[in-house]
Amino acid sequence: MSIQRVVLTIFLFKSLFCFTQNEKEFIIKNIESDINIDGIGNEKEWDLAEWQSEFWLWRPNDSLKAEKQTRFKILKNQKNLYILVESLTDGKNFTTPSLKRDFSSYGAEFITLLFDTFNDGTNAFSFSTNPLGLKNEGLISGGNQNYRTDRSYTWDTKWFVESKVYEDRYSVEIQIPFASFFYNNRDSSWRFNIYRGNMQNNEYSVWVKTPQNQLIGNLGFMGKMIFEKPLKKARNPISLIPYISGITQKDFLNQSSNLNTGIGGDAKIPIGNALNLDLTFNPDFSQVEADDQIVNLTRFAIALPEKRQFFTQNNDLFNDFGTVRDVVPFFSRRIGVAEDLDGNTIENKIIYGARLSGKLNSSLRVGLLSILTDEDVKNEIASNLNSVFTLRQKVFDRSNISFFFMNRSAIENYDFLDNEERKNSVAGIEYNLASSDSKWSGRTYLHKSFTEGLDGDDQIVGLRIQRNTLRHKIGMGLIHGGDDFRSNLGFYRRTGFLKLTPEYTFRIYPKNPEITSYSFIQRGFFVYDTAREYLMTDRVFISTIQKRFLNTSSLSLEYTNRYIYLVSDFDPTRSYEGAYLPANSNYSYGDIEFGYRSDQTKIFNLDSKISYGTFFNGTKFTIENEFNWRRQPLVNASFILNFNSINLPIPYPSKNIWLISPKIDFTFTKTLTWTTFIQYNSQGENLGVNSRMQWRFAPLSDLFLVYNDNYISSDNFSPRYRSFNLKFTYWLNI
Repeated sequence: MSIQRVVLTIFLFKSLFCFTQNEKEFIIKNIESDINIDGIGNEKEWDLAEWQSEFWLWRPNDSLKAEKQTRFKILKNQKNLYILVESLTDGKNFTTPSLKRDFSSYGAEFITLLFDTFNDGTNAFSFSTNPLGLKNEGLISGGNQNYRTDRSYTWDTKWFVESKVYEDRYSVEIQIPFASFFYNNRDSSWRFNIYRGNMQNNEYSVWVKTPQNQLIGNLGFMGKMIFEKPLKKARNPISLIPYISGITQKDFLNQSSNLNTGIGGDAKIPIGNALNLDLTFNPDFSQVEADDQIVNLTRFAIALPEKRQFFTQNNDLFNDFGTVRDVVPFFSRRIGVAEDLDGNTIENKIIYGARLSGKLNSSLRVGLLSILTDEDVKNEIASNLNSVFTLRQKVFDRSNISFFFMNRSAIENYDFLDNEERKNSVAGIEYNLASSDSKWSGRTYLHKSFTEGLDGDDQIVGLRIQRNTLRHKIGMGLIHGGDDFRSNLGFYRRTGFLKLTPEYTFRIYPKNPEITSYSFIQRGFFVYDTAREYLMTDRVFISTIQKRFLNTSSLSLEYTNRYIYLVSDFDPTRSYEGAYLPANSNYSYGDIEFGYRSDQTKIFNLDSKISYGTFFNGTKFTIENEFNWRRQPLVNASFILNFNSINLPIPYPSKNIWLISPKIDFTFTKTLTWTTFIQYNSQGENLGVNSRMQWRFAPLSDLFLVYNDNYISSDNFSPRYRSFNLKFTYWLNI
């Protein structure tokens, strides 16, 4: 190879993996005093810092500067980081749906700050507020390239914010203790960005210019904050979070009732500036919001999101492996949740747990998780030790190589367990690609399981590559799963398969100022059964046209064509009435769907879909509606009304399936909220009520009162289970 070719190859290689050069940077002055957080910013110390501004639009047009500009200053002392932000407005009329902590920023006014404290372009801390001085903090992973998987807002930490609203602007003053971050004190700078949602003129703007085909807040596009004086090693306190709870419950089916009290808690023990040891003893998750009911018309189980806070910090270290929907080797909801002998989901008590997570250095992250669950011999549930170990090494500037090993082992030799359930281990290695400008992303991985009695093909091999430019997004995925692959701590839909997933999107950005984009999307997937000589079991083509408006409303039209070969008997209604569709039969069918989402900034808005088409050997008509109304910022109400009418020829079952779910959320103050959630699912023959009062009487310290009620809808709504929970938790730093 010639020298010229070598030089060209190195240049292209570095262009792909090095950060985009960005000139935006500023110096953070050091102060000795504390700043009074009142939203005004009139302390003389603020005169030491220079205003940073020149925000660029992200949408509707990423080539123009924002009409309503935002500017900010940042200072620091030994213990805290201080941020002052001023945003120009057209008066005082803001979209602020509620006073709730962890408020939703979609269709609302907000300001978000991102701190990449290890300069890796992959992970960051997120802090959001709005004109009312609300709080929403989160952890960013994966470079913030996918809003569904790369953002976790269940993480909480201590910080302070106050706001002040004027006729032509509003200002927010923020104090974030360095103890709320993890960082390397030897670094003299952090990567930083700030972006804003301005619903008065439907404008999204960002300090560091970001292409509109990328997610706003993408960590590939950040500036730099340089510390005038080096950071000192943080003296992070040890946090103890004890709780005491009481529950009265009645089981109507077993005609039993009891009154129980519980005591336990968590501890957070910092190890240096970058590692944290979390301990939990006898945890209680009674305050966690109820899961959303889902109508399942597929052949596979549904993965519900994790809402328990112990599992959320640095959760990407443990959960971000494999491919969502197909094979995830570690799925934290496998811990502490089990099924009784009738197949009902019940709590499997966690006795204690420990988790070590964070950075060993600027490039290497580590995660270690170990949790012991209790036995329930009556329901044939074993006591298990669940362990996960992960390492993630940064390579180039935004990519990484990850390794994991996980194990679930029964503590005793229970008679009701078969060999596959006694012990299972999985090991894997992955490479995650993220180019400097996020145009290229991808993943390749190899997982291998170790299960007694299964000695065949026990590996999962996967590959996903995607290129995303302003107008074109093209991707291709491949997964090969062995027949004997098992992960007792994971989520996977099937084994013994080969799956291909091509995808292409073409975007148009019209000159019409009311329309942000048109998208033409073609997706597909093909699944082959390796045990049947690669017999095709699924072939799906999905064609979508989307029209997005500047005011957050959208229109969509989608056609789906499916071919399915059933390898086992199946009842798509899950009614267990009539004959099942037989195994070794195949079906070709399709449907067309129209979707409309209205302006989310309005007091009343809706998200609606309607579809009709063939379904296996019959037809299906579906309506999905979510209506939202608010009297901001005190009351938010929503009403989900979904209907599926499935008609199959006799003797196969036909059924009308309803999902009805009203929800009302009162936010009386920033610290006192009351949420009531009612769900009726005719497919599961279940009516559930969850009502939760939360009073945050001190930072991260709460009093919860939770009422749960459950009824069997197929038996004249006879009661199944009822409980009242009272929980007190307090955050104590020592």
